Amino acid sequence: MSITLTFHGAAGTVTGSCYRLDVGKKTLLIDCGMFQGDKTLKQLNYDSWPFDPKRIDAVLVTHAHIDHSGLIPKLTRAGYKGPIIATEGTAELLRFMLPDSGSIQEMEVERLNRRNQRRGLPSLKPIYTQQDAHDALAQIETREYESWFEVAPGIQARFWNAGHILGAASIELALALAQGNGKPMKLLFSGDIGPENKALVKSPEAPRDLDILVMESTYGGRTRPKLDPLQRRAVLAGEVNAALAAGGNLVIPAFAVERTQELLADLNKLIADGTVPSVPIFVDSPLATQITQVFTRFLNAEGGVRTPTPQPFAAGNVRFTRTVQESMEIEKVKGGAIIISASGMCDAGRIRHHLKNNLWRANATVLLIGYMAPGTLGALLDAGERRVRIQGDEIAVKARIRRLEIYSGHADHDELLDWLRDRLPVRRGLFLTHGEVEAAASLRGAIAGWKEELSAITVPHIDESYRLDGKRPVRIPPDGAPRRLDRYAEAEALAGHDWHNDYARLMLHVQQRLRGMEDDAARKRLMRKLQRMVEAAPK
Repeated sequence: MSITLTFHGAAGTVTGSCYRLDVGKKTLLIDCGMFQGDKTLKQLNYDSWPFDPKRIDAVLVTHAHIDHSGLIPKLTRAGYKGPIIATEGTAELLRFMLPDSGSIQEMEVERLNRRNQRRGLPSLKPIYTQQDAHDALAQIETREYESWFEVAPGIQARFWNAGHILGAASIELALALAQGNGKPMKLLFSGDIGPENKALVKSPEAPRDLDILVMESTYGGRTRPKLDPLQRRAVLAGEVNAALAAGGNLVIPAFAVERTQELLADLNKLIADGTVPSVPIFVDSPLATQITQVFTRFLNAEGGVRTPTPQPFAAGNVRFTRTVQESMEIEKVKGGAIIISASGMCDAGRIRHHLKNNLWRANATVLLIGYMAPGTLGALLDAGERRVRIQGDEIAVKARIRRLEIYSGHADHDELLDWLRDRLPVRRGLFLTHGEVEAAASLRGAIAGWKEELSAITVPHIDESYRLDGKRPVRIPPDGAPRRLDRYAEAEALAGHDWHNDYARLMLHVQQRLRGMEDDAARKRLMRKLQRMVEAAPK
């Protein structure tokens, strides 16, 4: 039986998770996520599918984060009619997250088209609409953790708690008679693996003794302090008290799912204990408001949410804003408030307005608490950029930029190694995905000596295919179809500085240089020189 695995995303990068598994005449997708980061990667979201959506038999979803689920409505709009299978927690989150994503696509394209119209450029269409997302929800089916179910004849699957967010799962597949010895071939797709001592969900679980393992490597080469809940809250209290003492607002870009709820639970506990003052906390994200309600329904449920207090998300000082007007009212608050807003990477949503309003204030603090994909505004702030562009405006960065790794939803380097040891043996092959090039290389180097219980280690590229029905995975040569990213564009995008980033940085530098010149004559000489260089460049 022919078995082929193709990596259509999360290969050499952390986003766009999408793996296509062809088993005989059946085809499955594990995840169908959106690319995030710089414009070169995000352009893949608009491109045509590298496969025929109508020929997919089933979609299995590891969890609800948009980089794992965000292109499902595009898939169904293109003709996919089969089931979208997930845990109950993931299904509940998707009922809010996918329509919200569709709404963002519509608003972003509407704003961009207004700019394009002024510039005489053609209009764009959204990747999908809010209605497309609602339509896709009708195809969702739920399954329980650790219970086998049939995906297609001869293909069984079961979900394991991945410890990442509510509903997150690793997916085990058993392919009947695939090996010719009467034993099923066992594959495991890790999804995103959570760390130990996470604030709201229990530690990850998964089976051992596998044939093929597809494993995330997000934090390969990076370790974090191992803190218990009391220590974690003490670190947070130190950052909050320092930010409030500076006199300005504390702005926290946070993912609407899990990260916002973790922060609320810890902040409310610290306020109740008197460790930090009872200041206004604004949760300015309609999606985060809806997701918090989902988390409340799953409190202390099987496979649900663990909490430090009976009502971890509700307190008199917490204000959930829903309307644009309520969000705009926050701008009147010049200091002494905590503003939690999405997106967590600062590249979309209401957080950009709060950054525009606070980044230039020396008494304000921006606390970065999650992963920042290369090329995003959050990554630029984390790298120490002193001037950034937000929605076309140049903003001076005078605020205190702080970083906390203790709320990461991903296992770090050491925890990934521990998780992998518990999965051994892996007899046929290990694929390292969902990590930047350096992270995957670091993890690969750490496990290269595990030869006795770990077979071939592969770090795939986007759109590469591998045969799995031999003793080792074998890469299949390209079939002649054009790559969605050529090697140069892929290297630039995965490094986090494609030409779009270089262009924005160049424009900022030119503006700064012009402003610093002594007179208009010098400015005109520089602009004429730049103009001659542009005109001389090959088209």
